[in-house]
Amino acid sequence: MKGASVAVVEDRELGGVCLNRGCIPSKALIASAAQYTHMKHAESFGIKLAAPPVYDWPAMLTRKDKIVSGLVGGIAQLFKSHGVKHYQGFGRVADANHVNVVADDGTETRLKADNIIIATGSRPINIPAFPIDGRRILTSDHLLELENLPESMLIIGAGVIGCEWAFMLAMLDVRVEMVEMMDHALPMEDEDTSKLIERELKKLKIKLHVKTRVDGIVPGEQGIQARLSNGSSIDANQALVSVGRAFNTEELGLEEVGVELNKNGSIKTGRDMRTNIKNIYAIGDVRGEILLAYTATHDGSVAVDNCLGEKAAKNYLGVPSVIFTHPEVASVGMTEKEAAEKHEVSIGKFPLRALGKAHAENEIAGEVKIIGDKKTDELLGVHVVGIHATEIIHPAALAINRGLTVTQLGGLIFGHPVISESLMEAAHDLHGMSVHLARKRQ
Repeated sequence: MKGASVAVVEDRELGGVCLNRGCIPSKALIASAAQYTHMKHAESFGIKLAAPPVYDWPAMLTRKDKIVSGLVGGIAQLFKSHGVKHYQGFGRVADANHVNVVADDGTETRLKADNIIIATGSRPINIPAFPIDGRRILTSDHLLELENLPESMLIIGAGVIGCEWAFMLAMLDVRVEMVEMMDHALPMEDEDTSKLIERELKKLKIKLHVKTRVDGIVPGEQGIQARLSNGSSIDANQALVSVGRAFNTEELGLEEVGVELNKNGSIKTGRDMRTNIKNIYAIGDVRGEILLAYTATHDGSVAVDNCLGEKAAKNYLGVPSVIFTHPEVASVGMTEKEAAEKHEVSIGKFPLRALGKAHAENEIAGEVKIIGDKKTDELLGVHVVGIHATEIIHPAALAINRGLTVTQLGGLIFGHPVISESLMEAAHDLHGMSVHLARKRQ
């Protein structure tokens, strides 16, 4: 779109992890699981089904694959319409201006470029204590292709991926048990958010072990047996390992060319996405900063601008976190703990059960929490748990990005009845002015 001649080298499917093995396929399956759950509770909406609902896992996989293949094909069409040349194969940087591409049939093509952008992403990390075999010990990649769901699943790690899969599997009647080394599920989120999600895990009979480590996995009567650091063990059919990501920087020729890496194997760049080699850039997961598809897109825009002689730098102020649990979780800015280290904070909260729309949707679990500076009224953080949380966080993200105050966010007129009214109400509550909450005793 900016007039450059562009070639893309990809050794797998167009769209990378997000489209093929991450965001899109997992959300397609989560949506199927949510529909099944809604049908099981149809009577609460005044609907009587002729028979209890039964889910069809292979049909869910087929739907997922159809969605993914359609979007992958869409990328190919976009390449064609914009004149982007696609080379299928493994790319290796030969020098500062050349990339060698090896196709599956062994043929090699040498590309010359003024600038090179590395966007090779990340992959699930392999832990020696429980080596991935794709049969009993799985990554999220394997879960997307399971022919049948097991009766029981152990999930190692209660972060974003672990919690999303825990909710989805439990909604599809799989018995789920989780082990997390940190103090809470979703340990990177605000503590109140973690506690709310732990309550919802409990409602689905998901057993969570926190402050606990899996020391090893051995064969067991059900399939596997996990030995825990507290001396107990867990038996399950299979285990999902969701404890981190490794960076795809091996065999790219980076060390030979002199591209500097961080200690964890990710590529070191400046705010302009440029590496220590003037015309070589890196974007997305492979930089090791924020491992999200949408920040990778932002990185790419910054890198392209700089490749074409413009001056651009990353701006992560107001980047939201979105997590597709049930209920959903979303946040932007600081947690209360982070904010309290630098500010005198004020807190506003509004429970979704106080919203008419939440009752209409039969989804009253969750709340909005707003963190502000008590002296300046600066909006420091917003944390949402509940239906549509991943959608309604974005006005808060814009507010933080543009430096708005809590009062200014609360002054925005929201439609009614909508779930996002909870942002306004929580902002008013921070000042003790929410008319839809009982008056607080002084």
